[in-house]
Amino acid sequence: MIPLFLAACDAGQKPEDVAPETSASSDSIALSSPPSLKSAPSASNSANSGKVTVVFFGTSLTAGYGLDPAIAFPRQIEVMAAESGTPIVAVNAGLSGETSAGAVRRIGWVMKQPADVVVIETGGNDALRALNADSLRTNLSAIVKEVRRAQPDARILLAVMEAPPNLGAAYTSRFRQAYVAVAKAEALTLLPFLLEGVAGHDDLNQADGVHPNEKGEKVVAGNVWKALRPVVEEVYRGKNSG
Repeated sequence: MIPLFLAACDAGQKPEDVAPETSASSDSIALSSPPSLKSAPSASNSANSGKVTVVFFGTSLTAGYGLDPAIAFPRQIEVMAAESGTPIVAVNAGLSGETSAGAVRRIGWVMKQPADVVVIETGGNDALRALNADSLRTNLSAIVKEVRRAQPDARILLAVMEAPPNLGAAYTSRFRQAYVAVAKAEALTLLPFLLEGVAGHDDLNQADGVHPNEKGEKVVAGNVWKALRPVVEEVYRGKNSG
């Protein structure tokens, strides 16, 4: 059973108050301007030559709410990738409190940032508000289409989120199916539930019982990297062949 972990996914600032965060790595690309701006920095520099740029687009769960950004799972994946011999530039574009509708409005700005791979994590705050699961599916599709319009060569991975069981079996089923349907229709790599093995475990979460602590972030990073690694390795070979 999936615990009621989503009840505080939007804890903290409102979406319009928070700009996308970068990872703590010196190789990371700063996305420090507010989402309303029409430009984003370029990823092209000699230090990042040959590396795979992975944009992690999500909510507070991606941003690493309550933690040092160096502990958030995108940064930990950056370390894992370097250790595996396929270095990446991890761009943390997590935004606390954002629904999938908000993500639709923001994705165009974020995709001014060059990206080889985009990991999409959204929908948790939709479940918090018991928003229509069909609307979630429509918004996920719109996000994917905008990524492909702006970065046609980018590989896209979609992380599954789960609705809390108190919303009823019918809703939780439709909610989950939204991710499966979009991944199938758009031929995406579907990541498992982002908080698999973390949700409901007190020792892996912060005091709010919702956001992973440092130990939990390591588990999340492992969950994501397991599915992301083959994609990164393929893209890395393509960038560095010949």
